[in-house]
Amino acid sequence: MTTIHAARLAVSGQGSDRPELRQAIEELVRSGFLGVQLRVSDERGAWACSAGARELGGDAAPLTDGHFRIGSSTKSFIATTVLLLVAEGRVALDAPADQYLPEFGLDRRITVRMLLQHTSGVFSHTGELLEDGTVVPGVPWRGKEWVDRRFHTYLPEELVRLSLSRSPRFEPGEGWSYSNTNYVLARLVIERATGRSFAEELRRLVLAPLGLTGTVAPGSSPDVPEPHHHGYYRYPDGGQERTVDVTRHDPTWVAAGGDMISTTRDLHTYFAALMGGRLLPAGLLAEMRTPEERVGYGLGLFAQDLGGAAGTVYHHNGATIGSAALMYGSPDGRRVLTAGLNFVDDPEMSIAAGFQKAQQLLVGAVFGGVSGAEQAGPSGSAG
Repeated sequence: MTTIHAARLAVSGQGSDRPELRQAIEELVRSGFLGVQLRVSDERGAWACSAGARELGGDAAPLTDGHFRIGSSTKSFIATTVLLLVAEGRVALDAPADQYLPEFGLDRRITVRMLLQHTSGVFSHTGELLEDGTVVPGVPWRGKEWVDRRFHTYLPEELVRLSLSRSPRFEPGEGWSYSNTNYVLARLVIERATGRSFAEELRRLVLAPLGLTGTVAPGSSPDVPEPHHHGYYRYPDGGQERTVDVTRHDPTWVAAGGDMISTTRDLHTYFAALMGGRLLPAGLLAEMRTPEERVGYGLGLFAQDLGGAAGTVYHHNGATIGSAALMYGSPDGRRVLTAGLNFVDDPEMSIAAGFQKAQQLLVGAVFGGVSGAEQAGPSGSAG
């Protein structure tokens, strides 16, 4: 049975009930998600709702603002932090990344901009699916091997060296390939340019100015702050199928590619401020939004044309094991959708189709238009 728990957040007397959104998240729970948390603001006001369950077998009402792992939505926070350091003159977008990270011997043609735009050609440490269908593995993140090692800590330098031991996908700037290692390198650029940890710079530049209290760069900590929903992993083991609670795990396997934790409220505040021009100088926001021509990826953002009157929206969604995030905004930041989803994951990433359905249902309900060819970023669990 689907449990519904709603909280209406009226703004200037607006924020009346949204049956179309309730119906959408109920449908997502019926399609296989364990729980959905949704937050929307638009010309009708601000509204939050949830459906499903916090955990398997539980009967507690789902949260509307619980903590969850946001996967690759992390990349937007990293890109914003880099661009704020560009504004301070501490980082140069078109400087060689090697200038900040000389110990790796990076190709000097790889710039900081290429890291943020996934045009560096650097192999992803979570593995790659090549054009001919060949899978080149990276660190384990599926099956019993990952479950048994889910509290193992990887150092970012270890992940970079693994990536650099593999052939690059293409010459720098000559292609596009979604690589979690690009953002491991970008986070290291932040730390080398400032002499402080990413968590410290994130708090100084983004979290504190916006008053965000539910967003965490966890490092190697396996914990998710309370309150939170639970995520699970189902896998074969010795001829049997096992399902384990993987809410707690060491996220350094994906690292800066998708390790952060947040809430729908914090994601909402952040993305409304970013899109509304309250975080970055106008010129750098324009750079962030300018998509490369292959898949429409800017600097830590996808640009997607929904067609018709709906026009362009910007987003960076994310999926990690047992948890996912949606984060969409209009160009002026006045219409924003954020969501957290928890589910039972598996090695086949069976939830991927449901994740795309979640995007289509909710984006269609909030922004209108036809989402068509989704530019969703990762639809599986590797960030």
